[in-house]
Amino acid sequence: MKHTAHPTTAERAGRWLGRAWRGFVRKEARVVQWLAGMGLPAGAVRLLFWVVKLAVIVVLLYSAFWLALLLVFAVTAAWLVRNADLDDEKQPELRDGHSGIGWYNKDDLRIDMGDPDDP
Repeated sequence: MKHTAHPTTAERAGRWLGRAWRGFVRKEARVVQWLAGMGLPAGAVRLLFWVVKLAVIVVLLYSAFWLALLLVFAVTAAWLVRNADLDDEKQPELRDGHSGIGWYNKDDLRIDMGDPDDP
């Protein structure tokens, strides 16, 4: 197997995220120890951190849901506009049709009051 000398972008991003997560866990442990030193029970502090984490996840999921719903409506509206037949309200036009020169509607029916036998 070929060994790459340089890490890929995904590998670098994964390592960065891992270091950030380990740093977060270390800071959380220091805060738990500090609050436990202030007299709060360590279990209650850990429970508080879990509640905060859960609240952040709920807010993020709630926001993601509404953004996804907004995106679905935008895509649906764009699709409807793209596929809308805007020529339904076609105005009558003057042309040479099967009944001679005159005004014809979208169904190729002559709508003017001319005589069809006139040249």
